Amino acid sequence: MATVLTVSASPSAHSKSAATRRLVDEQLTALGHSVHGLDARDLPPAPLLGADTSHPAIAEALELFERAQGVVVVTPVYKASYSGLLKTLLDLLPQSGLARKVVLPLATGGTTAHVLAIDYALRPVLSSLGSAHVVQGYFLLDQHITREPDGRAVFGDETRASLGRAVTRFADALVLHHGDGDGERDGNGEQAPPEFALSAA
Repeated sequence: MATVLTVSASPSAHSKSAATRRLVDEQLTALGHSVHGLDARDLPPAPLLGADTSHPAIAEALELFERAQGVVVVTPVYKASYSGLLKTLLDLLPQSGLARKVVLPLATGGTTAHVLAIDYALRPVLSSLGSAHVVQGYFLLDQHITREPDGRAVFGDETRASLGRAVTRFADALVLHHGDGDGERDGNGEQAPPEFALSAA
């Protein structure tokens, strides 16, 4: 099966984006893939901001990108765009850093008004890095991810199932990838818009 890198791009240690990444890890592992998780917030700030690719932690992160056949990016949406932390990390990649890779963009946010940030803000960046196939993205509303008193994140059943379907599409693309797609298409040949969770948590 494929080697997959999952990336959480939230600056918060207890973010819903990070919780989403962990759930995606579980789902991909259950499908038989080899999964490596990366929380961008754990990278050393000075080398990250200074683009010091010789730093061991930064070099290791870049090697994870290089080895991966598929990449899942999970970002919170702030002010109608993906996180600055994600942009900083992606800026370290070479221009062809996502070449021959299948990519699944995921986002969390407080309102469905942000759902198009996946297509209009994030997808162009992923495509510019040479991704062979950016599959249909998925948007999760913050209100559909709750916290237990012990800090554990809880996803509503429908939200979990919908995310699982997005992960399955990604896994199928890894298996069937032919290298000439730039996103899923609907029946009219148009790029399918990102989904978002409608269920209550």
